[in-house]
Amino acid sequence: MATADDPTGNLHVAILPFMAHGHMIPIIDIAKLFASRRGVKTTIITTRLNAPLVSKQIPTTAEIHIELIRFPAAEAGVPEESETADFFSSTAQKMFFHAAALLRRPLDAALAKIRPDCLVSDAFFPWSAESAGKFGIPRLVFHGTGYFALCTAVCIRVHKPHKNSDSESFVVPCLPGKIELTPSQLPESARKEEEGNPFTELVREMAESEGKSYGVIVNSFRELEPNYADFYRDELGRRNWAIGPVSLSNRRSEEKAGRGGRGTGESSSDCLKWLESKEPDSVIYICFGSLADFADSQLKEIAAALESWGGSFIWVVRKDPRTESESESEEEWLPVGFEDRTAEKGLIIRGWAPQILILDHEAVGGFVTHCGWNSTLEGITVGKAMVTWPVAAEQFYNEKLVTAVLGIGLPVEAEKWVRGTGDDEVIMAEGIEIAVRRLMDGDEGKEMRRKAKELREMARMAIEEGGSSHSSLSDLIDELKQRSHV
Repeated sequence: MATADDPTGNLHVAILPFMAHGHMIPIIDIAKLFASRRGVKTTIITTRLNAPLVSKQIPTTAEIHIELIRFPAAEAGVPEESETADFFSSTAQKMFFHAAALLRRPLDAALAKIRPDCLVSDAFFPWSAESAGKFGIPRLVFHGTGYFALCTAVCIRVHKPHKNSDSESFVVPCLPGKIELTPSQLPESARKEEEGNPFTELVREMAESEGKSYGVIVNSFRELEPNYADFYRDELGRRNWAIGPVSLSNRRSEEKAGRGGRGTGESSSDCLKWLESKEPDSVIYICFGSLADFADSQLKEIAAALESWGGSFIWVVRKDPRTESESESEEEWLPVGFEDRTAEKGLIIRGWAPQILILDHEAVGGFVTHCGWNSTLEGITVGKAMVTWPVAAEQFYNEKLVTAVLGIGLPVEAEKWVRGTGDDEVIMAEGIEIAVRRLMDGDEGKEMRRKAKELREMARMAIEEGGSSHSSLSDLIDELKQRSHV
């Protein structure tokens, strides 16, 4: 591992991840991709409590350094241990964003110390463009999502079709393809646009900052969404480099098992051993990411749907640690006796799961997903068709890419964000079962799996030498090297 003051390397890339699990995982992969190229070293700038997640995913041979900065908990009025957005409930996220905005001075000090040639920073740090400018280096934006969602968000922000629609649904204007959404599927910052709303202000600042930045790094590959990659570049005028799927930088089984930094080799081994006993394409994998917080009533509907369907499943349940008590028994969120009745066909994983290894197994034939971009892309890279169940953020946009554009998914017809406030929309067991059965048991699902496997091969070709993403990263590195030596 390199040290911050190591002069070796022709290009030094500093990387500032947003402190949330779903943002950190792909940007660490990006750091590894940069560091894998000749003459490039990277420094990941992060806080003390986030450093272990970073270090666990960095090979000891990689030219990657970690530069620690202090998290301004006291100044922001948040607990000292709250250095990640995952710590906060959805209703308290603005407290974390306030704390994150106070990282500007620590970042400036870090940049002055390590003197990188460029800065790659999460879009949630719009002020980092000015920090980069202060040191005369380019800033590259990382959004953590794909071209389709990026284009959709801009079209909605600019044209505001939900304000002019007389019906419940509307077609996103200017966007290639006839993409329909409803107002309830949009982020609150888009629907309300209240003056003084911190998220509305953040979105505005992010848009302005992107225009001042050198360009955008996109975790996607051109062959997946070519119309939207072209639209992003030609119509929206964004300089960008598609370098994904970045998860494929993890080639060894140990890297795949440890991606995310929360599991053990034993838990991965037990899960894979269970899958070995199942027939190809017979298992449905259900996981809703690291932040989705379903009510007990919704979890019971999922359980009822799986039991009624009768097929094999792996179900990852991540109950919110802020609301879970020590005395809570499984019967409070599962039908009584559910695990006994499904013991031979079902496996429930409480907490973290080795998702890439599970999805990559031939026994898994479908993926029930919240449509977070990491999970969506991971499903695509291993050729899995999906049942789509978005819950927040840009996930409703990603769902449209999977279902309406790529044709590799079926929706459960979720219409509203899940906020964990007790009055969330509940998708009933019947609807869940219908979607799962269509995907797993019929010709419709077989055709979707065929399409998904074609995309898998495209993804793998994209990252190999001569592939579109490999070449895109090479072009970016060459450009940055030329700029740094002018």
